[in-house]
Amino acid sequence: MGKKFKKAEETEGPEGQIQDFVSGHWIKATPEEIDAVQIFSRRLIEDYDYPKSNIQTRPQYRVRKRPSDKEKSYPVDIAVFKNSRRIEDDLFMVVECKKKNRQDGLAQLKLYLDMSAAEIGVWFNGLEHTYLRKIYHKDGRRTYQDLPSIPRYGQRIEDIGLFKRKDLKVPSDLRAVFRDIRNHLAGNVTGITRDEALAQQIINLLFCKIYDEINTGADEIVTFRSGIDEPPRDVRKRILTLFDDKVKGDFNDVFDKTDAITIDAESLVYVVGELENYCITEAPRDAVGDAFEVFIGPALRGSEGQFFTPRNVVKMMIDILDPKPGDMILDPACGSGGFLIMALEHVWKKMEGQAKSKSWSAVQLDRKKREIASKCFRGIDKDSFLAKVTKAYMAIIGDGRGGVFCENSLHPPKDWNHATRDSIEIGACNIVLTNPPFGTKIRIKGERVLAQYDLGHKWKKNKKTSKAEKTSTLHEDQPPQILFLERCLQFLKTGGRLGIVLPEAVFGMPTYEYVVTFLRERTIILGIVSMPEALFKTSGKGGTHAKVCTVFVEKRTPKEREDYDIFMADARWCGHDSRGNPTIRRDFSGREILLDDVPRVAQRFKELIKVNK
Repeated sequence: MGKKFKKAEETEGPEGQIQDFVSGHWIKATPEEIDAVQIFSRRLIEDYDYPKSNIQTRPQYRVRKRPSDKEKSYPVDIAVFKNSRRIEDDLFMVVECKKKNRQDGLAQLKLYLDMSAAEIGVWFNGLEHTYLRKIYHKDGRRTYQDLPSIPRYGQRIEDIGLFKRKDLKVPSDLRAVFRDIRNHLAGNVTGITRDEALAQQIINLLFCKIYDEINTGADEIVTFRSGIDEPPRDVRKRILTLFDDKVKGDFNDVFDKTDAITIDAESLVYVVGELENYCITEAPRDAVGDAFEVFIGPALRGSEGQFFTPRNVVKMMIDILDPKPGDMILDPACGSGGFLIMALEHVWKKMEGQAKSKSWSAVQLDRKKREIASKCFRGIDKDSFLAKVTKAYMAIIGDGRGGVFCENSLHPPKDWNHATRDSIEIGACNIVLTNPPFGTKIRIKGERVLAQYDLGHKWKKNKKTSKAEKTSTLHEDQPPQILFLERCLQFLKTGGRLGIVLPEAVFGMPTYEYVVTFLRERTIILGIVSMPEALFKTSGKGGTHAKVCTVFVEKRTPKEREDYDIFMADARWCGHDSRGNPTIRRDFSGREILLDDVPRVAQRFKELIKVNK
C-alpha cells in the first residue's frame, strides 16, 4: 500500500536529521526540534494562518544581547514577521523553544522581546507554553501581559478570542495541544493531582466546547472563548454557566448533579485559550479519545489493555462495512465512543441523501436521524467513566445516549442489568465494530465466564482430519481479545458483519491455529488489513508494540468446498509515527505529503468488490 509515497520516502535526509517544516533545510533531529520547534512551526502555519514567507527558522534570526551591539548574537528558534520582507523593524513575534524550565524560559523570552521590535513572545518547550505581549508605557517602562492565545495572521491582538463559529480552524495536531494542557494543569492546578481527576475536568470542558460548536450559528460569536483583557473570573463564570445551564441542563440524564468544573479561573483560561481557536467537532481524530489518552496515560489504561483507535482507522473500517439506516450497530468495548460517533455520521449522511430523493422536510430529517440514533446504536464498556463519556458524546452529537451501558461484555448476558438486556440481545445486530482490549498481562479467568465460549475451551488437532476440534476441557484463562471475537459473532445475526482490531499474532502463531479454524467454520472472511506498528505506539507514554490488523467477516457457515476471495492489504503508513507526530514528507517537487495508506484501503476494497460482482 506504499507505492504512492515512493518518491516522498526517497527524499528522506541523512540519518539523525529531519526536514525543517518552514525552510525545508535538513537539521539535526534533536528532541527540541521534534517535540517543540517543528510542532509550533506547523501550528503557526496550519492553525493560525501565518504564511511561511513571513516566518524564519533556518538560518535562525538573531537578536542583540544589548541595544548597543552591532552584532546580533542570540538565535531565535522561530521569528514571525508582519510581512515577507522579514526586516528587523517588522518583527512581530519571537518563539523560544529551549528545553528549559518555565522560569528560565520566560527570562530568556523577555530578553528577546526587550532586544527586538517583537510585540509578542511565545515560550513553548513541547510540554507547556506561555504567551506574552510587550507593552510600552509613556514613561518608558516596558511591562508584559499574559495572553490566553496568540492572534491569527491579520487579527488584532485586541480581538483574540472573538471568534465566530465559522472562523474556527480544524486542528493540525490536537494531541500536542492536549499534552500542553495536561502538563500545565498537572503542575499548576491546586487540589487535583491525579490524572483521572484532571481527565474528568478536561472532558467536562470538552463537552462545553462541543456543545457550543454545535449550537452556535455560523455568524455568531462562540461562548467558549477567552478575551484579551477579560478577567479570568468572568471567563470562568461564562464557562460554568455553559456547563451548568446548557450541557448539564439539556442532558441531566447523562451528567450528575455533582458533576462540576472545579479548576481555578487562571487554569481554565489557559485551557480555553488553547482550544478556542479550533473546531473540535471537525478534528481529523477523535478529540475525546485523544484527550482521554493524553490525560489518563498508561497507568490507568494500559493495565486494562485500552488503546483508542485512530480516527482514520475507524473511518476505514466503517467505510468497508458501510452500515445502512436501520442497521443495528454495536460496539461492545466502546471506550470513548469513536466507532459509534463516526458510524452515526456515516448513516446520517446516507439519510441526507434519502431526504433529498424523498423530499423530506428538515424537521422530518432531524426526527428520523434522532430515531435512528436512539433505536439502532448500542455501546457497552466496563469502565463507568468511559461509558459515561460515550453517553454524553452521543447525547450532544445527536441523541443515542439511551443505548450506552456500563457492563462487562464478556460476562453472561443474564448477569447484566435489565436495561442492558432489554436493549442489547444476542443474535440481534447487523454490524459490530470494535477494538477490544488486548495485551499479554490481562487474562480472563473463571469457569462461569469461559464456559460460555467455544474459544474458552481447549482445542485439539484431529489426527485423521488434521483439523482442530473443541474439547470439553476449559482453559485456565484466555486473553480478552480471543473471547471478544466470539462474543462479537454471538451478537450478530446470520448475515451480519464484524469489523474488529486484533493482534496479528492471532493469525500468525501456531498457538492460535484453533482460532482461525473456529473463524473459518462460522464466517466468510471478507478481508484482513495489516496495520503499521506505530498505530498504537503513541498511546500513553509507551503505548503498545503489538502489531495489529483489522479483520472483517460475515457471519454465515461457508458451503462445503466453497471458494471465495479474501481482501488482503498491508498499510505501511498510518499518518503518524511512534511519537504521535504526523508523518509528512516532501516529494521531488517540494509538495508535502502525509504518509497515510489507511484511507486508500476502503477505496481499494470497494473497487475489488465491484470487479468481483
